[in-house]
Amino acid sequence: MRFYLEITLLPNPELGLNFLWSKVFQQLHLGFVEMQNEERRGAIGIGFPKYRAEEKRLSLGDKCRLFADDESTLQRFNATQRLARLSDYVHCTGVRPVPDKLLGYAVYRRAQPKTNPERLARRYARRHGLDLATALNMTVEVRAAAENEAYPLAFRYCDMLKPSVALPFIRLQSLSGGQTFCLWVAKTETTAPVAGNFNAYGLSSVATVPEF
Repeated sequence: MRFYLEITLLPNPELGLNFLWSKVFQQLHLGFVEMQNEERRGAIGIGFPKYRAEEKRLSLGDKCRLFADDESTLQRFNATQRLARLSDYVHCTGVRPVPDKLLGYAVYRRAQPKTNPERLARRYARRHGLDLATALNMTVEVRAAAENEAYPLAFRYCDMLKPSVALPFIRLQSLSGGQTFCLWVAKTETTAPVAGNFNAYGLSSVATVPEF
């Protein structure tokens, strides 16, 4: 990754940082999707220079950086134009070369808890030919055995407790179904760069971005 641009969020008393992340990242996500190739692989990776995932201190900070191997990719992405409606709350730099002196490299990947009730409801919806909203809000009955007798247990996926994940996240809206979900972001530091592709959120399970 030889080039980058930096986006700084400018929260105020009316618009907090978490709200801005949701609005900003929704636009970035649309851009990442548009820039993917036919195999749904992206050439732009994202990094969070102020990322924190310490106990009781979970934050993405107020900055992100978009990285690419060539300058033209970031210019075509045109982050300033994509975030034009948020221009009072966001500052975008131009495309710059990645500095020679680095702190290291990092993998930023999406973390998906297995106990997420939305994922369970989506699976249930597919099995029973339902839409997600119906599956989330309907009463589901399962049967369990106790003392040689079966008795029904009823619950709703929307009433299930959300999983506790000790990672920063951004709340987004699905482009396909319209439902809201949490995009948890995990970070792994490394000393050596690893090439690869990025998903529709600018994240990867293997590819690194520079840290500086």
